[in-house]
Amino acid sequence: MSPANSRDRELRERAAAVIPGGMYGHQSVGLLPDDYPQFFERGEGAHLWDADGNRYLDYMCAYGPNLFGYAHPEIDAAFVRQLEKGDTLTGPTGLMVELAEALTRMVSHADWAIFCKNGTDATTMALTTARAHTKRRIVIRAKGAYHGAIPWCTPRPAGVIESDRAFQVFCDYNDVGSLEAAVAEAGDDLAAIFAAPFKHDAFIDQAEPDPAYARRARELADRTGALLIVDEVRAGFRLSRDCSWSRIGVQPDLSTWGKCVANGHALSVMLGNDKARAAAASIYVTGSFWFQGATMAAALETLRLVRDTDYLERMTALSETLRKGLDDRAKAAGFGFRQTGPGVMPLFLFDDDPDLRKGFCWSSEMLSRGVYVHPWHNMFLCAAMTEADIAATLDAAEGAFAALKRQVRDLSPVEKLAFLSAGAR
Repeated sequence: MSPANSRDRELRERAAAVIPGGMYGHQSVGLLPDDYPQFFERGEGAHLWDADGNRYLDYMCAYGPNLFGYAHPEIDAAFVRQLEKGDTLTGPTGLMVELAEALTRMVSHADWAIFCKNGTDATTMALTTARAHTKRRIVIRAKGAYHGAIPWCTPRPAGVIESDRAFQVFCDYNDVGSLEAAVAEAGDDLAAIFAAPFKHDAFIDQAEPDPAYARRARELADRTGALLIVDEVRAGFRLSRDCSWSRIGVQPDLSTWGKCVANGHALSVMLGNDKARAAAASIYVTGSFWFQGATMAAALETLRLVRDTDYLERMTALSETLRKGLDDRAKAAGFGFRQTGPGVMPLFLFDDDPDLRKGFCWSSEMLSRGVYVHPWHNMFLCAAMTEADIAATLDAAEGAFAALKRQVRDLSPVEKLAFLSAGAR
């Protein structure tokens, strides 16, 4: 818990009076251990400073938007240059056309782009476009997959009514039979098949896409006339310089992007092929801030770095060093420690830890050593991280594993039984 006289604690107390629940969304109070800071002051490169001035190597990367580093000088300079000329104007600047051209050159399935601000904007536009294209209603989604925070897809049911969730059929990710059964259930009313680039559900092990599942999704969409949508909001440009499923030879009709497209400046996008162009032109979508020029300038500079630097290869190499180092240290400490998902977007979970007791303890120990990791959500590496950062992470991890081991060892017999028996519940 942060000290009673800390700036973070003061802000929490004030927030409780004027913000419902004290905070909302993925930073809601209670979703992380209480010793985690709720408020932050600044970021630079791969590091983050909380409201009390504590510095962390940040493996959350703002939940994904930080790809090239906080306060990246070239990206932010492009943003400021355009900001000085004009940002929110009566209409877009020419940068909108340049950005659409740049994205359609980079993403092989894309012939056009529509810009918005949040991932939820983009996924909802994709849903609407698919229904406009097919004149059908049903969308297939994988159980547990996250596609945004709006009634049709929010993971929390408060305030959601049955009609908000109507015309949806669920399948199991990577299960071809389950997908086929969902398509059969949808019948001739199938508008779209949604897919995540990989299984990145919270609280459970991640999984790469099975190529057979991805190919079957493409085949079923083609056979039924539905659109295949790959939701790249979280993973876009972290796994590939193209759509993530291009790595397994499958191209969607629509893809949705956000998070790091402008390296932390608010921008998301729906990309699509010519098949869906007329439908995309027919729907009405807009927002007061969707055409901001400064954000698009930042995105163009971000895409230049995606194209022209070895950021992806460097992040991948660092992730391999991190994964092996953590595996070695966990084994040496005697813990079953699972690292799943792509190395650049890892999730850490302990064996026999259904209530996350070990994970919360270990994560707090990492935080106390200046490394911000998450106990149940996938994390992110960014291109600003260095070999020295990975070495510091592994040093912190060794200390955190040792501290966790001591906590188990120093418990009374009754407490130890309760701790170790958590795996039986």
